Parts: sequence; C-alpha cells; structure tokens
Amino acid sequence: MIKVFGHTSPDTDSTGSPIIWAWYLNECRKTPAEAVLQGEPNTEALWMLDRWSMTKPRIIDDVTADDVCVIVDTNNPAELPANLEHAEVIEIIDHHLLAGGIKTRAPINITIRPLACTATIMHDLIGDEMAEAPEGIKGVMLTCILSDTLEFRSPTTTPHDRAVAEKLAADLGVNISEFAAEMFAAKSDVSAFSEAALLKMDSKEYELGGKQLRISVLETTAPQVILDRKDALIAAMPGVAAEDGADEVMLFVVDILREQATLLVPNDYVKFVAERSFGVTVTGDTVVLPGVMSRKKQIIPVLAV
Repeated sequence: MIKVFGHTSPDTDSTGSPIIWAWYLNECRKTPAEAVLQGEPNTEALWMLDRWSMTKPRIIDDVTADDVCVIVDTNNPAELPANLEHAEVIEIIDHHLLAGGIKTRAPINITIRPLACTATIMHDLIGDEMAEAPEGIKGVMLTCILSDTLEFRSPTTTPHDRAVAEKLAADLGVNISEFAAEMFAAKSDVSAFSEAALLKMDSKEYELGGKQLRISVLETTAPQVILDRKDALIAAMPGVAAEDGADEVMLFVVDILREQATLLVPNDYVKFVAERSFGVTVTGDTVVLPGVMSRKKQIIPVLAV
C-alpha cells in the first residue's frame, strides 16, 4: 500500500493533494494507495473535507523501512517524516523550489512545476482520466487551487491555474466567488485555537544568516480577529520556537481582501529583518506590508539580514 502525504502542518493543498493522487493510483492505475496526513488539517481543509463528503485521512507520526511513499506539495526534508530516508520514496509532485536533501533507493519520478498549486499539476498529470473523477475529487481539486491562489489574488497564480479552476467550477456548477467566500470564512474562524496552535497552523522552517526561523502565515478575511490576540501571540512565540528547535517565529497575518500582510514584531531581531527585507520602518510591534500575499514568492525569497 503506497502512502501519499504532504508536509507537516497540512493546509488545504497538502490535505487535498494526497486524496487526489491516492484516488488516481487506486482507480486509474489499479495500485493500492492511501492518503495520509502529517498533522491535523487547518480549518479550511476541514471545511473542504466536509463540503465534498471526504473522510479525513489518518494522521501518521513517521514512516518505516517497509513503507512505499509518494510525497506531494513539498520536497523539503524539514517538512517530512524523520525516518523518510529509510522508506522507499517512488515519486515527488510539488510546486515549491527544489530544496534538496532527499535520498532515494532508486531513480524516481519527480514533477516540480512553477504553478500555484500541486492540485493543478495533478490535473495535468491525470489528463484524460480526469473524466473518470467523481465530483468529490474535482471539488477537492478546485478547493486546493482556490486556496493556494487566494481566489487568483496571489502573485503565484498563473493563467493555467485559473483556467483549470474555472473548468472544474463549470463542471461542478460552482460559482467561484461564492464558493471562495465560504472557504475563506472557514479559514478565518480560528476562535477554537490556542496562540501556539495558530503559530504552528501554517508554518515552514527557513534558515537565515545562521538562525533557524519558523515562518508562519495566517490567511484571513478577518485579520483584526487575529490581531486582537497580538500580545498573546507574541508571548507564545518563544515557547513555540523552543519546542520546534527554532530561534525565532515570524508571523505574517495576510489580509486576503485588502491584499496585504501584517507582520508581528516581537523583538529587535525581527524588526531588523523586516526593515532589511521589506524596506519599511518599524515603529511598533506590527508593521503593514502592502501587496504581500505569498510566503513562497514575496516573503521567504526576500528575507535578508
């Protein structure tokens, strides 16, 4: 049985893409496969599963030498199971930069394309067999694309991502604007989460100038709900950093509708990084970054010390 999984702290794409590819392997390639997760999905991903009547994949802690694996929506060893090198990795499907560091037992299939969403790549790889896809698979694919593109607002969006999403929406009889509004409302409802959980919900590891950073992003249509918890979030940062073996946590609250991000500035180090990276002057414990929407394209690539 092939295990298909994405990165830790699974967002919508990293929850949905394993489901899509496991369906494809099972139904089109007649190869037994199971979608699994490395952690609890975020609120939008949970909404997606409910909306399309999908069972939440089981959560795994690690893999073993007996496991055969397909990795989706990441190729970064820091976001993958600790014992991955002992398992048999047979394929990687991703849309992030090539991180390097994954060793495999034999040559494998690797598909990394400069698109906004892994699900878009999967749509292309599945090809004509998409005609066999049930409504739920098409719905998950659409949700993933709209999530990763922020309904086409993200600078990572390509014309192809948009075309695939529009085709899927037409097939499903879905109004994209109304559907995306429901998605983003679900993503914005974080009232049940602790500050530590929010800081870990959508985060990635990154090394900058010898320091290990956890770059956290919260995308929302109601940023003030999160910013009202600013003091508690800042207070929780040292504990989250220590637990993850990081030096600092940087939290960007992305306002989907205003198309801007607010960075929380807990100390002089983050202030220094913000001013060097984004050309801003920081005068308090937050700074607004107009136009910043994408961690992959507008945050991590520009970080400097």
